[in-house]
Amino acid sequence: MIDQPFPELAVGQTRVSRGRTLTETDVVNFCMLTGNWLEIHANEEFAKRALFGRRVVQGSLVFSIVNALLPFDASVVAAFYGVDRLRFLAPSFIGDTVWARSEIIALREKTPEAGVVTCELVGANQRRERILRCEFSLLIRAERLLPPDNDPFSSLESPTS
Repeated sequence: MIDQPFPELAVGQTRVSRGRTLTETDVVNFCMLTGNWLEIHANEEFAKRALFGRRVVQGSLVFSIVNALLPFDASVVAAFYGVDRLRFLAPSFIGDTVWARSEIIALREKTPEAGVVTCELVGANQRRERILRCEFSLLIRAERLLPPDNDPFSSLESPTS
């Protein structure tokens, strides 16, 4: 999603992700992790009689997956800042493949060391339906934070032949 320091970013920059298929394993693991065992997600027989006629993938899981399809660069991302105007526009089902698109819509300097970047995040499926939309904000460093040199091999002697 964001791979440049704050001063290098511009409104209008856009990224599109690769696709990822939502699976039964995703849904069951998310049920176990969150305790969200609503029958619309976990009970096939119940879901057959519900609004969409089959099990629906949890919205919070779809948001988490769509958001993560666009990789973050830890050297510039200081913090997750927030989500506004999140809407689920169409249901997602087990077996759907989803993609993400982000576009920078606002930049605001927060401190001399970092700024807030707000992106419009849109998710779509293989039926070319928009499945979600939100404004997703990150706190982005003005300069890259380089990892410490913690290579355990750097201080070892070279092997002799």
